[in-house]
Amino acid sequence: MRLTFEEKQMLEGKYGYPTQKAMEILIQLGEIYNAEEMLPVSNVHMPGSSVVVAGEAGTKFVEMMAEKGGKFRAFTTLNTAAVDFDLWKELGFPEATYKLQDRLTRAYEAMGGVACHTCTPYLIGNTPRFGENVAWGESSAIAFVNSVLGARTNRHGGPSALAAALTGRVPAYGYHLQENRYGHVLVNVTAELNGIEDYGSLGYWVGRIVESKVPVLTGIPKDASIDQLKMLGAALASSGSVALFHAVGITPEAPTVEAAFGGRQPEQVLEFGKDQLLEGHNSLNKHQGQEIKLVTIGCPHASISEIETIAKMLENKKLHNGVDLWVITAVPNKAYAERCGYKGIIEAAGGHLVSDTCPILSPMVYVAKERGYSAIATNSAKLAHYAPGQWALPTYYGSVERCINAALTGKF
Repeated sequence: MRLTFEEKQMLEGKYGYPTQKAMEILIQLGEIYNAEEMLPVSNVHMPGSSVVVAGEAGTKFVEMMAEKGGKFRAFTTLNTAAVDFDLWKELGFPEATYKLQDRLTRAYEAMGGVACHTCTPYLIGNTPRFGENVAWGESSAIAFVNSVLGARTNRHGGPSALAAALTGRVPAYGYHLQENRYGHVLVNVTAELNGIEDYGSLGYWVGRIVESKVPVLTGIPKDASIDQLKMLGAALASSGSVALFHAVGITPEAPTVEAAFGGRQPEQVLEFGKDQLLEGHNSLNKHQGQEIKLVTIGCPHASISEIETIAKMLENKKLHNGVDLWVITAVPNKAYAERCGYKGIIEAAGGHLVSDTCPILSPMVYVAKERGYSAIATNSAKLAHYAPGQWALPTYYGSVERCINAALTGKF
């Protein structure tokens, strides 16, 4: 691999042990994928930010890098944590998890990390420009930044993202190279897509078929919202491992079908009509009859517009006895919601505006047992995919209206 003079100095330890170790990690990664050089990056989103993922060993490694003087060369935001730092006791998170999470977060902060703890950093100011090379982790965030924003990243785990943050470099391979960003599978969408849940069902159905390939979707409404595209990418990355998709006429690298495929022919053509929409929905909503005990909205984290919608549904109403409602969002959006009065409405109804964490990256098995959750409801295809396996709980999937109604009645 060709290294610049500065990169060679990093490898030789001229910038300290953390930078040297980071460059060693990146060189090994680059050699695996036959990268010829490094690319500069000034933007990182750190996936190994929850102690559910990092554990004690990962926390000690990050602490060691901070103690040895590691400093981030790239602007770095932190992905979701294992607890809500303000409500951890009230929500039922164990104290040991809170203390370990605090250690990990403080270590990242010492190196320059921004402890926003969200899976939607693009909603709170970390918004890379088109064509910019970045190093992001978290499956839904990767799909969004590659597809909707048109920046360029591969799938990063905690070690490689940490290395990128410390060096400001990534190896040049994968989705950083134009030839790897063209589509593989054409998906003609003829079903009518309405709410966020329809985009989740679409993504879930497609992801199971295309796996890690790049789908090109036609027929997506031109007025598709950021929240709908966010949920589409999250679902694609959950049932498959899609890191990049193109929506013709909507996402920046797909003004036409021909442009999205780079002039090549698709390897496969899929049709997504009413039957496939129903199939995708039913594969996520398999249960019936159980009383709902937890309703979660915000996986990926809710935008301020989603919070507004929920607040309007809950105004002057009360949750059903024994039902918890989590509306999960980033700390800045929680502050916006408080200023707008939405937080007060949600709390007056008996719900919680949760920040910093999410059910997937928190010790939810412990919380569910402690609080007696017997079944949950969500409008997130991602959460509906993971929850049954992770928590062994019946999970209901549908529109935000159905989910809020479940919170008010105890039934889906």
